[in-house]
Amino acid sequence: MSSSSLSSISPISPVGYGAESVFAYPPGPSASSSASDDQSPGKKPLVMAYYPDWISSDFPPEKIAFDHYDWIDFAFAIPTASCNLTWDDPQTAPALLSRLVDVGHAANTKIKLSIGGWTGSHYFSDAVATNDSRQLFAENIALVYKTFGIDGIDIDWEYPGHQGESANVVSHQDALNFLAFLRVLRAALPAGAIITAATQPVPFVGEDGQPMRDVSEFATLLDWILIMNYDVYSSSSTPGPNAPFYDACHNSTQPEANAVGAFNAWNAAGVPASQMVLGIPSYGYLSTSTATTLRSRFIARQTSSALVADDNKPEGQIQFRSLVSQNALVLNSTSAVVSFVAGEGFVREWDECSSTPYLRSSQPGQVVSYDDTESLALKAAFVQKVGPWDSAFPF
Repeated sequence: MSSSSLSSISPISPVGYGAESVFAYPPGPSASSSASDDQSPGKKPLVMAYYPDWISSDFPPEKIAFDHYDWIDFAFAIPTASCNLTWDDPQTAPALLSRLVDVGHAANTKIKLSIGGWTGSHYFSDAVATNDSRQLFAENIALVYKTFGIDGIDIDWEYPGHQGESANVVSHQDALNFLAFLRVLRAALPAGAIITAATQPVPFVGEDGQPMRDVSEFATLLDWILIMNYDVYSSSSTPGPNAPFYDACHNSTQPEANAVGAFNAWNAAGVPASQMVLGIPSYGYLSTSTATTLRSRFIARQTSSALVADDNKPEGQIQFRSLVSQNALVLNSTSAVVSFVAGEGFVREWDECSSTPYLRSSQPGQVVSYDDTESLALKAAFVQKVGPWDSAFPF
């Protein structure tokens, strides 16, 4: 990533390709942790980002603007069938994590290790299934924690009790076993260690296959949850918003799949506002489509030009910086605040139902659902409004 990338101009910027930036009111210390003062209520919101290991050749740790971030999550360590951890790239990831810890700590930024991810959640269910497996898994995580001198562990299990990638092991007991594992992990890690979880917009799936109505016990063991408010709709001939703010039209068949709905769902199930982090994507989705509006009702993804996605295909995930570099978006030089307008050949539209922007090509054929400074400002204002309280946002 060059120095002229989005990270130099976006108020909440990615640290690299495929990263999500996240922010929230700082979580208060959980009953079983000893979080430091900078996680206590009443402080400014925390800003965090994922740093995936596959971006290091283009964006090494030394290029991160650490003064923008309170936390960086290194992604990913991957659970194995033997309740241990491995890496996406075992040859380079350990040294890369060590470098990230060194330069991050030198800049007073804390580092967490994120475990799992979409392609790395195959063995979570087995690893937390029994007393013995939970103990072994926790001990191996604690060893990695100590070896690298990190500050916390992020469990990115996609998803407990619910099928993510097709190869994943899934059990109706996953959520209860996950809770039992968190107790063991909390005991295995030193006092002050942060434990977090990346979650869907709805609470964990229980034994009955439905979102749990009470997850308050999780809140006593996790310092915070990261709500993954992105990838709601991906590339499609009938595109929808990537990261909706709110179901303003009240016609979505995924009413919790937005920032406000997700907050309300988790809060109603027992997670305080002070222990939620809102996930913000630094990317959008490019679709081959003649649509002039975004859909709000769920339709199964359809697989099927001026813009190209990040893998040089006519559809798929596209970074905000790619929209800028391909001139689909240009910096608004007449605005007193940072904002972007559509470049030549594109029209910027606003989806009232999700409170997010989208681009459509002047000549029908391409649509991009994404977030910009206007939609991010709405989400930031929402976080500031609900952050100090445990009540749901009053819509």
